[in-house]
Amino acid sequence: MTLFLNGVSLTIDSREIVHSADLTVNEGEFVGLLGPNGCGKSTLLRSAYRALRPAAGLITVEGVDLVRLTARESARRTAVVAQETPSELDFTVAEMVAMGRTPHKRPLDRTTTADELICAQSLERVGAGHLTKRHFATLSGGEKQRVLIARALAQQSRLLLLDEPTNHLDIRHQLEILRLVRGLGVSTLAALHDLNQAATSCDRLYLMDGGRIVAGGTPDEVLTPERISQVYGVRAVQRTQLVFELKEEQ
Repeated sequence: MTLFLNGVSLTIDSREIVHSADLTVNEGEFVGLLGPNGCGKSTLLRSAYRALRPAAGLITVEGVDLVRLTARESARRTAVVAQETPSELDFTVAEMVAMGRTPHKRPLDRTTTADELICAQSLERVGAGHLTKRHFATLSGGEKQRVLIARALAQQSRLLLLDEPTNHLDIRHQLEILRLVRGLGVSTLAALHDLNQAATSCDRLYLMDGGRIVAGGTPDEVLTPERISQVYGVRAVQRTQLVFELKEEQ
């Protein structure tokens, strides 16, 4: 599944938040969207899943204009893990994941054996099969993210949009989530904060500043000391650094 944004501008309350953004996610790529707080990352991401309609520009998914798709058609193509998900709702993990089957069902359709199998396989794929009967509100941050990704997988969409998927997670859960997403093999666009993690996890990066995409390319091409200084206002020094990776169980 491919995602293409061409000249996308977004306006909220008569204020332009994103200006003429060009962005591409190719089949099977993990693409990171970076930039300081308030640069427009989440706003641009929301346009890609129809939460915001562009004031100008074109967004296509697999070559089809996004505005021409119905909500159901869009959900069959694109799955979303948003930054904030209400946790006070009294749903079990099984019920949360089953919501991912909604785009494939008509009103009043019952959950089928095939639906249950898809949901169970999605939970197993993210290592959360043991959580099926737990209530979503009782889970840890890392467990919730796994369940939300499982729900996205249950949609059987080939494009995954993630808004700060590692937000509020400890280092182990951050690494687990990024490794999990990278291994899914689906086209992915993720808004991220951590530059080191983006550099090691993503195939390509786009860097935003002041509502504009100011750079795009491989991590080495985008994350230069000069550009980091310009965008983030900090001096970047390239040196040997502590690298975290998950330790395999003995």
